[in-house]
Amino acid sequence: MNKFIPVMVLILCLWIGRSLFVPILFAAFLWYLLNAIAAYYRKIMPCYKSSDKSCNTSSKIYDWIANILSFATIGGIIFLFATQIKPMFWELYKATPVLQQKLLTFSEFVSTKLGINMDLNMIPDLPNIATYVASSLAGIATSAGLVLIYLIFMFIEQSSFSKKIDSLSFPKIKNKKLRYILNSIDEHMKKYLFTKTFLSAATGIFAYIALKILGLEFASVWAFMIFILNYIPTLGSILACIMPITYAFISGDTWHLPLFTAISLICIETIFGNILDPKLTGKTLNISTLAILINLVFWGMIWGIAGMFFSVPILAAIYITTAQFSSTRWIAILLSADGKIPDETAND
Repeated sequence: MNKFIPVMVLILCLWIGRSLFVPILFAAFLWYLLNAIAAYYRKIMPCYKSSDKSCNTSSKIYDWIANILSFATIGGIIFLFATQIKPMFWELYKATPVLQQKLLTFSEFVSTKLGINMDLNMIPDLPNIATYVASSLAGIATSAGLVLIYLIFMFIEQSSFSKKIDSLSFPKIKNKKLRYILNSIDEHMKKYLFTKTFLSAATGIFAYIALKILGLEFASVWAFMIFILNYIPTLGSILACIMPITYAFISGDTWHLPLFTAISLICIETIFGNILDPKLTGKTLNISTLAILINLVFWGMIWGIAGMFFSVPILAAIYITTAQFSSTRWIAILLSADGKIPDETAND
């Protein structure tokens, strides 16, 4: 029983300190993402991993160009949201009372025509849901300044991280193993975040094109929500499809719009989420789907939407770390998808 007390204290501290930890995690997410995008920009530039001494000077210039392009990419997404998508979000938010009434009317129609007894308590309260999501996003937005400060200092101290690791000394952890663990986490996080961002963006773009062709209102809003929600494993993809499909049902006058909306989004999510995602991220993460779902619920209960957003990166860090110690390898085995985990002895 005494062993569970520290765990409960840790969970309580995580819940109480969510206003401190969440901005740090968002800053770390942006830091990793910016570095990952810059790394892939750098790969397509000259002198990448070249042994030619003449490339040393130009290589630094290309590094700066890659970093600038990385910041420009993220800045472009933020600018697009602020100028194009945010106003549409506000229009959708103001329309939720009307949509709620249409949803009630649609439920009554289903009850009358199909003879299904619809419990009103089972019908989602769209205005309350929209208010909760808006307040959650507003809470994240208010800490944007703090996130930016953390992000700036992470980039300032980035060049000294390696020296600090070399100076660390733990009695039970050899420096070589510590560096291997941190490098593995760093490498896997960059690959995962870049791949996930690329697939989420592609899913959002194709969804926007499909919804725009079908003539569904707020296509840019649904596409942006699909892009963001695809970071949340399993549940995010489901919600990303349900919301525009539900809107098509309650706002359309015929069955054609919701039917084709459902077919289009399900096909897109199947291609990118069920076919391409496992193939591209499977080489990066070997984590059980059940473990991901449990982890998703756990962090969602502690930190809400932000916790769900960061659930997979946190789980990946735990998986990589526990695999490198004899006393915790059983945890990594339980978290793994196939029971195969990195060899510990090879890194001693």
